[in-house]
Amino acid sequence: MAYYRRVGDVPRTRHTAFRDEAGALHYEELMGEEGFSSDSSLLYHRGVPSAIVDSQVWELPDLATQANHPLRPRHLKLHDQAPAGDPVTGRRLVLGNADVRIGYVVSGETSAWYRDAVGDECVYVEQGSGTVETVFGALSYRTGDFVVVPRATTHRWVPAEQSRLYAIESSSHVAPPRRYLSRYGQLLEHAPYCERDLHGPTEPLLLDGDGASDVEVLVKHRGHGPGGIVGTRLTYATHPLDVVGWDGCLYPYTFNVEDFMPITGKVHQPPPVHQVFEAGGFVVCAFCPRKVDYHPQSVPVPYYHSNVDSDEVMFYVGGDYEARKGSGIGIGSVSLHPGGHAHGPQPSAIEASIGAEHFDELAVMVDTFRPLELGEVALAVEDPAYAWTWAGRGPDHP
Repeated sequence: MAYYRRVGDVPRTRHTAFRDEAGALHYEELMGEEGFSSDSSLLYHRGVPSAIVDSQVWELPDLATQANHPLRPRHLKLHDQAPAGDPVTGRRLVLGNADVRIGYVVSGETSAWYRDAVGDECVYVEQGSGTVETVFGALSYRTGDFVVVPRATTHRWVPAEQSRLYAIESSSHVAPPRRYLSRYGQLLEHAPYCERDLHGPTEPLLLDGDGASDVEVLVKHRGHGPGGIVGTRLTYATHPLDVVGWDGCLYPYTFNVEDFMPITGKVHQPPPVHQVFEAGGFVVCAFCPRKVDYHPQSVPVPYYHSNVDSDEVMFYVGGDYEARKGSGIGIGSVSLHPGGHAHGPQPSAIEASIGAEHFDELAVMVDTFRPLELGEVALAVEDPAYAWTWAGRGPDHP
């Protein structure tokens, strides 16, 4: 995200000696994407950021997946998942492929220090509030926030109340759609949000002042585990949150879905107008409360469509999603509509939508370009009747 930010104290010239008032040298760290060829930030530490004293295996939660075979649409009731653990170690896999893993957790506990070295994370806060403490500074979060954390950012979650977190873990980087950006990286006038809607850290967060040492950080990284991902417990000689200042274009931030400005039209607009972020192999969209089509004969709910190149995942988080009325889907539901299956509204929803002027609905969509497989949560909380709701009957009720 090419949007420059400066926090705390940094030297006038990069890569030069930068000392504290006692004359001690700060340690400069470049945190950058794609080697030295994309967005980066320079961080200035009081301690040595690579000084580890131990490295042990971190046994990750179950990341095994099962193919969606035989092929069928799925309805998953995430609110049937009981709270367990903290916002990091308590996450359980819902759906995943090589490009993205969607997890879910309900927790009010402070997490361990954590770093995802596989890719960026985009965590949607379904409910709750608190703070994400990061090496760049603190971010407050609230219901409706997307919390975007760049790859390899050391952080922890500190809920102020029980929080429902929908974790979209990428194997690449998460950014605004390119069509909304100028060639220099500014969000353009036709974009549904702008830079003032993105909230990054405003001051350093120094937690090394009490002399903390031997601090454990859980690191998720690439390896020969399920999905090509494994975990390591690294122990650092000094506290990793010792950054007195940083500047650059790479840092964590929040964006609240209430600040998304829906794009509407005379007739039904396709899902790309609802896009919030893009990443390698998938996109993230938000279907927000909005005025709908104003053609006198318009059908506001989606037409039936075949996902020939993608799997569509909808997480229903607010209001009453018009196209799914009569299907059993409600708040906390996830639907998976796979490539190879034509899907669309429940038949009764089409006629009922004609003449509507406003939809009061909120859903977060992830569209992937490789098939998604089912994780342990999907296998545990599926509504087996959903696939047959368009026909009104299934194999058990001919």
